Amino acid sequence: MTSKNIVAFGEILWDLLPDGPVLGGAPFNFTCRMHQFGHRARIISRLGRDDLGLKAFERIEVMGMDGSLIQWHDRKPTGTVPIRLSEDGVPDFEIVPDVAYDEIEPTPEAREAAAGADCFCFGTLVQRAPVSRATLAGLLEAATSGLKVLDINLRRNCYTPETVRFSLEKADWLKLNEDETAFVAEVGGLAARPLRDFARAVLERWKLQGCVITLGEKGVLAANARGELHYEPGRKVPVKDTCGSGDALTAAFVDALLAGLPLWECCRLGNAMGALVAMQAGATEPLARTSVEALLRAPGEAIVHEELQDLVLL
Repeated sequence: MTSKNIVAFGEILWDLLPDGPVLGGAPFNFTCRMHQFGHRARIISRLGRDDLGLKAFERIEVMGMDGSLIQWHDRKPTGTVPIRLSEDGVPDFEIVPDVAYDEIEPTPEAREAAAGADCFCFGTLVQRAPVSRATLAGLLEAATSGLKVLDINLRRNCYTPETVRFSLEKADWLKLNEDETAFVAEVGGLAARPLRDFARAVLERWKLQGCVITLGEKGVLAANARGELHYEPGRKVPVKDTCGSGDALTAAFVDALLAGLPLWECCRLGNAMGALVAMQAGATEPLARTSVEALLRAPGEAIVHEELQDLVLL
């Protein structure tokens, strides 16, 4: 695949896991995976000029990523998220407020990057504070030539109906999880169930090109404006933790989408990538396309969403 110019906007933070800190943040995780896929992938974010910020930037350099769009803050700390994991590896987040990425500035370099992006990815968490929210609005106006992907990522106390509506109005593709469909349906005056009807209705409501609904261990459902609908069941794997699984799915899906692959193949590759990340600790450990292909070749037990069983037979 031809390398694309990928730009994400939002949080770089440390996930404070029981086993120790791991660098993360949904847009950073997405950028990391797109870099691993061979794209020119950069994130517009801000770190505190503290030990965690310096360690984060050092880690980014070690990974070979381009950190030229990362800003520094002399007064606010680098973002952190204490995480508690349930017995089955599902994380519970406590996102620390008033940190460096809440004040990302609208630099000329950021605007130029957004304007030249083949794909511009953003979410709602970073819009919780006015400075970053205003910066994002300006960058979305500049990002006219590329695909705008909204990973809605609704986190406690970090979104409002207004920021969700604004984001949906600016997006081309929407990615959300099953739990998030209820709130999106509410703000759009839609029904959240059945999922397949919601997926189609959200396209029409906000004139989107496509919608991807992640279903945890039960796979992924996607619809596009051409009338296509595909459900890819989940795969039973040994779960270490699910931090970053959805972000990895988004990256693999978008990677395939940019390559012009059909919807069913985007779902298949995205689903496998999400499963692989769930099998390891943390959100950014290296994984290549070859790992996805190996998992898909291996035999495995499917986990089917009860509402979508009939789509498996199609």
